[in-house]
Amino acid sequence: MAELLAKTACEGLLPLQIAGLTLHEAKPVTMTTIAAYTGQAAALDKALKAAHGLGLPTVNGSSAASDARAIWFGRDMALLLGPEPDAGLAQYAALTDQSQGWAMMELVGDGATDVLARLCPVDLRLSQFAVGATVRTEARHMMASVTRVGEDAFMITVFRSMARTLLHDLKTAMEAWAARG
Repeated sequence: MAELLAKTACEGLLPLQIAGLTLHEAKPVTMTTIAAYTGQAAALDKALKAAHGLGLPTVNGSSAASDARAIWFGRDMALLLGPEPDAGLAQYAALTDQSQGWAMMELVGDGATDVLARLCPVDLRLSQFAVGATVRTEARHMMASVTRVGEDAFMITVFRSMARTLLHDLKTAMEAWAARG
C-alpha cells in the first residue's frame, strides 16, 4: 500500500531571496472561514473575543491576538488563522475548514510594496494601507488576499492550486524590481 505524505503548497520551492527581499511560505496553520448567521454578527464578535481574544475584523481590516489572526475575507466573512475555532462559535456562524485549500506566502523587505504594485491594482503604500490592513484583490491574473503584517511585510493568500503561479509572478516582479536599481 502506498504511503501518502502531506506537503504544503510551496514545499521545496521557498524561501527565495532577491535583492534584500525574502519570499517564504507562511507557517502552516488552521484556516477557518467564519460567516455570521443573519443578525448574529454582534454575538459572534463577543464570542470570538471570549474564545480567541480577538474580534471580527472590520472591512479591509484584521485583528490579532497572541496565537490567532482574523482577516476580513469578503462580505460578511472572516478568515481565522491559527487555532481551531472554539466549538461555541458555531451557534453564531458557519465555520468551514479551509486549511488545505489555500497557500500563504510572506513577502518581507524594503521594496515589498513596490514588488506588489507590479501585480496588484491597489495602493499598498504604508500611508494608504496601514499595518493590519487587508484587501481581496487581483494579483496579476488571480484573486488573492493581501494583508500588511509589518511595515515592509505582506501575507499573500491564494488558492492552493495557484501557489506556483503566484510564486512565478512574485519572483518575476522581485527580479524586475531588483534590476532597476
